Amino acid sequence: YFKAITGSTFDALCEGKILFEGDDLLFYRSKKELAKIRNRKIGFIFQFYHLLPEFTALENIAFPLLIRGVDRKEAERKAHEILKEVSLEEKAHIRPALLSGGEQQRVAIARALVNEPKLLLADEPTGNMDWKTGQMILALIQKLHKKKGLSSVIVTHNEKVAQFCNNVYLMEGRELKLLSRR
Repeated sequence: YFKAITGSTFDALCEGKILFEGDDLLFYRSKKELAKIRNRKIGFIFQFYHLLPEFTALENIAFPLLIRGVDRKEAERKAHEILKEVSLEEKAHIRPALLSGGEQQRVAIARALVNEPKLLLADEPTGNMDWKTGQMILALIQKLHKKKGLSSVIVTHNEKVAQFCNNVYLMEGRELKLLSRR
């Protein structure tokens, strides 16, 4: 369903529902409306970043705000703010090719959070970071959950990452099993 929500395979699903804030995303929205929902309400952290190589870190982070219609100064202010949250303010004007894998991942995380989404979908969000940096990112996600009500779905193979989560599920074949609940 992660791919379905990103908009890449809505047509491929033939049964079931994806409910978000009471709306079935599979059947009741045009592609334009779905894109608007994704931009404003859902943050995505992809395992392979998907940063725009010709843009700086700051521009990559500000881009979703600009698409949303936020004016450039405000978008850049918010992008700077979230860059501080992921400890990359000194890398604001650097392009992705000159950043380490962990730094690129933090830029992608900042981009996912800049619109203050209601839902965060994260595929291995700390996979390319050292554990200390990963803990900082997980603490940020927890802080946003407590302060702003952010809900998160984090996919990981790392048991340490899973320990930061309120509910942990294990995917075995096509079955999802609850392992723990806090």
